[in-house]
Amino acid sequence: MNYLRGFVPWIAFAVVSSAGWQWGASAALVIGGWLLVRDRQAGEEAGAKILEISTVVFFALLTAFAFARPDSGLQHWSGALSLGWLGLTAWATLAAGRPFTTGIARKQAPSEVWHTPLFRRINVVITAFWAASFTLTAGAVTAISSAGFGSTVSTLAQIAGFVVAAVFTARYPARAAARSVHA
Repeated sequence: MNYLRGFVPWIAFAVVSSAGWQWGASAALVIGGWLLVRDRQAGEEAGAKILEISTVVFFALLTAFAFARPDSGLQHWSGALSLGWLGLTAWATLAAGRPFTTGIARKQAPSEVWHTPLFRRINVVITAFWAASFTLTAGAVTAISSAGFGSTVSTLAQIAGFVVAAVFTARYPARAAARSVHA
């Protein structure tokens, strides 16, 4: 479950935003920045921290905007905007040939498998699943907000999007490895 650590700033944003979206964005920026600095000081490569770097950029931009325009209507769309940003990040890492899950997976897998086709394929599939989950959940949250179903329904949709992707991430590598043995 090491990959969930990268989502802590997003969770903090969701929780703290009840006190004001600028405070949620600030909390997420501070936590995201702290995690990124800590990991880099521990020797982790910047290339393995794509999600974390994207998170800090997003929350730096959102914090600045939220403090400049605290009453902006954009705050009502921040959940969908956040998920859209995550989706764009995930799709961009696939397009660049550097799935964001690779850096996370390298912390958990032995170095001798890092350059195997199976390891690469697993990370492409998992990243694509997260990208699709982020994108679909952003669409669902947009529809929920547009229909006026409220923040509880929106929050439940966001949680469902994360849980489905997390469960897939936890289960898929073993299934893919078992299939490759039988192929």
